[in-house]
Amino acid sequence: MKALKYFLLFVLLPILAFTTAHKYYVSITEIHYVKEKQSVQIISRIFIDDLERLVRERFDKSITLAIKDESPQVDFYLEKYLTEKLRIKINGKDAVLQFIGKEYDDDIAICYIEITNISNISKIEVQNLVLMDVFEEQQNVVRLDINNKKKSFILIKQNDKGLLKFD
Repeated sequence: MKALKYFLLFVLLPILAFTTAHKYYVSITEIHYVKEKQSVQIISRIFIDDLERLVRERFDKSITLAIKDESPQVDFYLEKYLTEKLRIKINGKDAVLQFIGKEYDDDIAICYIEITNISNISKIEVQNLVLMDVFEEQQNVVRLDINNKKKSFILIKQNDKGLLKFD
């Protein structure tokens, strides 16, 4: 028993001390249909460091997010990227996403997007490719609240679309 304790202390502990923790790459996107406003409201929550890496790799290496003097280009870059990587079809037609803006909460960027002039939804298809071009392990959780029906999807690179029908 004493030998086992020494083994654990001197052999196993140093090995475990030098292993790195696996980082999870996750975003959460909530999609809510507000019938009275004929609007689909989208809120995406993405880790700031992951988003910053994306902006630096794709657009501008000098960009730093969530600082007092953040570049005004950040909103432009985020709008360009998010409207390209988040694709939504409503009733079989591609929807036009309007980037409203973003704010920061601790280590999360909260991005606001809207689709207007939607009188009814009988079918919605969501493809969320956000950060999948940066992180192989990226998972995008999509939560839908449409016509009082709630559904969630976990989208990965190999399965990046979710469909919800209202028959």
